[in-house]
Amino acid sequence: MTLRALMLAGPAKAAELFTRLADTTDTAVKTRERVFAELKAGLEQHVDLEERHLFPILRKQPDTKDLVAAAIRDNKDLRAKLAELEALPKNDETFLGKVADLEKTFRQHARDDKRELLPAVQAALSEEQVQGVVEKMETSLADAEQARLDQAEQKRVAARHEREGREQAEAQAQQEQDAKQERQAAARRAKEATRAAIEAEARVADLATQEAAKQTHDAARAVTVAAQRITERAVEGVERTAAVASAPQKTGVFFWDMMLGLSAAQPGRAAGTREASRSAPVSQRAPANEEMIQLAEEVLVVGKRTVNTGTTRVRRYVVETPVEQQVTLVRERVVVERRRPATNKVTGEAFTELTVEIVETDEVPVIAKSVQLREEVVIRTERTEHVETVRDTVRQDEVEIEQANTRQPARAGVRG
Repeated sequence: MTLRALMLAGPAKAAELFTRLADTTDTAVKTRERVFAELKAGLEQHVDLEERHLFPILRKQPDTKDLVAAAIRDNKDLRAKLAELEALPKNDETFLGKVADLEKTFRQHARDDKRELLPAVQAALSEEQVQGVVEKMETSLADAEQARLDQAEQKRVAARHEREGREQAEAQAQQEQDAKQERQAAARRAKEATRAAIEAEARVADLATQEAAKQTHDAARAVTVAAQRITERAVEGVERTAAVASAPQKTGVFFWDMMLGLSAAQPGRAAGTREASRSAPVSQRAPANEEMIQLAEEVLVVGKRTVNTGTTRVRRYVVETPVEQQVTLVRERVVVERRRPATNKVTGEAFTELTVEIVETDEVPVIAKSVQLREEVVIRTERTEHVETVRDTVRQDEVEIEQANTRQPARAGVRG
């Protein structure tokens, strides 16, 4: 690269940055800060190259001492305006005006370098010396670029560490929140299971109490009936004894019975006795020595209680999936074509210096991500009823009857 091309590269890049900065609005503060920082670094690098590699050579030439002094004053003025713009808020209404003033100053500085500084350096040095200066300037630019890349890499590493730390903290907080919710859910399930068990036990106790009351009532009723029967039999025995005691006794001699009027009365009394016997109820004709044997049986009482049959855990986690998408990018490059003119007539200015600057552009992909709802997972419990057969064994009393010398078993069961 020649010294001229090297020194003109800085102003060309600065002109592009001035245009981008002028197109921003007061609300685009971040964009202004980023573009201005790039512009400031480029301008400071340009004047630093001049002061380090060109000014020392020009100071040795008597004819260019005054040129160096004027260039140093311009550089000092340029740095002052850069410092003022750096301290000024980027959304200030005077920001763009001061940027325009800085652009005007730097354009004049670039014209002076092109017309006076570079020709003086090339006149004072030989081709080998100029090439040595170019190599030193390229080395300085390479070192500055490497320093910039190192600084950018350090910022990226720091940003990545900060992001990873933040994501780790968020993940830990989410895990703690999930654990807390799980503990609360487990406590709630345990509480519900305990309440269900208590309710089931209470229902079973109620059923047992009702069954016991029913059995007690049946037993009391059986005792009452038995006592009534015993009372009736006792009354019947007393009446029978009184009737026998009050009836006249025969002498056993028919003659004397006829004389005493006992033989005629006896048939009437016998008929009355038979009539009374026929009209007496069955319960009164039962013998007085009757005993009762109660036969009991067990009744199956089935209750219900709620038990924990398992836990379903639904956990949400993040899965990273590589995706790709094609995008069409536009690259704009400058094409220089030299051709023979259609006519030899000159229509514009001739024999004057003219510079045309055209910016080359490339479109680069910009990646952004948006979050949208993909699916909903609803967690609920469904209750269904089913019939289950409960099998067990129950006990009941039976009787065995023996009569005379033959054994005749008879089985009877009480059915509620």
